[in-house]
Amino acid sequence: MYLVCSHCFAINRIPEDKNHILAKCGKCKSLAVPTTSIELTDLNFYRYIEKNDLPVIVDFWASWCGPCKTMAPIFESVAKQSDSILFAKVNTELAQQVSAAASIRSIPTLIFFHHGKEIDRLSGGLSEQQLKAWVMQCLKKLP
Repeated sequence: MYLVCSHCFAINRIPEDKNHILAKCGKCKSLAVPTTSIELTDLNFYRYIEKNDLPVIVDFWASWCGPCKTMAPIFESVAKQSDSILFAKVNTELAQQVSAAASIRSIPTLIFFHHGKEIDRLSGGLSEQQLKAWVMQCLKKLP
């Protein structure tokens, strides 16, 4: 399994017989898998969503967006409960190239990626129960 370090963005190969949750980055020695969501930018977005073997859910948000602020703690709560999915956030005000390339028209928008390919997307705020249900639907769509 390949994992991109959430700290230095180095690509790490984790042997199949090892627990990826406890894996440390070979470059920076930090835990490779974050326990919360991480912030992605125009510079590291594609590396993170394309090179990870685990699915990545990205929350596209903005600081002025009320529903984004309401959903942020819910997104973090679900991220802390998931060890087989990575969670990331993209500030659409700062990462304008990525936001445009992803055709973000409204926020918050969640996109479920696997190996860099968009599996599903959903716009609007969600409750924790709704977010978990959507994640389960996305996981069923994986090859």
